[in-house]
Amino acid sequence: VLRVKERKGKIFVILDAGMNDLIRPALYSAYHEIIPLNDETEECTVDVVGPLCEDGDFLARDRKMRKVKTGDLVIVENVGAYGFSMSSNYNARLRAAEVLINGGDIRLIRKRETFEDLIKNQII
Repeated sequence: VLRVKERKGKIFVILDAGMNDLIRPALYSAYHEIIPLNDETEECTVDVVGPLCEDGDFLARDRKMRKVKTGDLVIVENVGAYGFSMSSNYNARLRAAEVLINGGDIRLIRKRETFEDLIKNQII
């Protein structure tokens, strides 16, 4: 969680992941469970959004979830099927690493892109 802000009575949870990483919610309102990794018990209704300056940069709207604060980690579940293949470098954002979780086994299956990866095929 990069930041939590409130505007006109609405709470926005801003993540370091956006529509360039997971376009499905913005493109066709796909539902992905978002689970805070904290011990908070109080819930609130929030919009979970990305860091891009785009109206469509959201992962969830009007979602009831446990309260979070800046620095908290969240899990966005079940994004693997099309997550990477539908991701982009929009706004020069680097593609995220991919992690496979299978039971208790956690593996890095794709490294996060670097800036060098982003420009390596440019000629000029």
